[in-house]
Amino acid sequence: MRTASLELSNRLREDSIFRWRSGFSAQIRAAAIAVEVTAALVALALFTSIAAWAAEPQVIQLWPNGAPGSEGKTAPETVRISPEGDHVVSSVHHPSLTVYLPPKEKATGAGVVIIPGGGHRELWMDHEGYRIAQWLSDHGIAGFIVKYRLAAEAGSTYKVERESLADVQRAIRTVRSRATGWNVDPQRIGVIGFSAGGHLAALAATHFDSGTTGAADPIDRENSKPAFQALIYPGLPADENQQLSKETPPAFLLCGEDDRPDISQGLPELYVALKRAGVSAELHIFAGVGHGFGLRDSTRGPAAGWMDLFYGWMGKQGLLQQK
Repeated sequence: MRTASLELSNRLREDSIFRWRSGFSAQIRAAAIAVEVTAALVALALFTSIAAWAAEPQVIQLWPNGAPGSEGKTAPETVRISPEGDHVVSSVHHPSLTVYLPPKEKATGAGVVIIPGGGHRELWMDHEGYRIAQWLSDHGIAGFIVKYRLAAEAGSTYKVERESLADVQRAIRTVRSRATGWNVDPQRIGVIGFSAGGHLAALAATHFDSGTTGAADPIDRENSKPAFQALIYPGLPADENQQLSKETPPAFLLCGEDDRPDISQGLPELYVALKRAGVSAELHIFAGVGHGFGLRDSTRGPAAGWMDLFYGWMGKQGLLQQK
């Protein structure tokens, strides 16, 4: 009887030890798995951080040695945040280009120089700049945002037709000079401008040259003519209709019906003048829409999809052929 009890006791003890060892092994395995998962999450976070850093848009100075006409200008560039969260830039004396490139496998070879508006007093950089460039990049089109000098800012010595236009022309030349490295076709670089930026886009489409042969600065040797123009609720030059010719690039025109008369009535007049000059043009006017809608989440109705219309127009113009 005592022998049987001893055997039973030994079995119970061995079973208890086995269960303890099994549980301990399971804890070790669970801890090892937790370490592996943590390491994987850390690696993923690091990779995501590096990818985000690598994708940060490049900003380059349009005039590395100083912009002509800005000599002695030392006031720093300023940025204010509007109540809606928009970044609004002023005091631009060192014009720049912010570069948004699509992944190489998605690149169509088209490039768009983006000119934000702001009444020539300031630049509204989000809904007329960054968001436009990101949308284009997501659709295989390189976007280049211009920060240009402001002619109507208080105390400004700049002129729209001089320094501001020169910055846009310099932006076009710069993109053309770096087209190979940016995977862009130099023959498919155009402009899109909003409000005052549309004014400059229209000027760039009628005031261009083939570059200066033998110039010391290789950028100055490039052609400044845009391959196409997109004028979005633009403030038009007074003599715009008289500047048109068969050399004027094709135009995409768009505004709201409730915009001020010089735009809502002036843009249809420009469309007719373009057609008379033999220039391909497309016009869209949205009912019940005013000025400055750009690319905002708050825009409703057909106007919310205007970028799709622009993209479709680019396709019809043969601008989106994969490189």
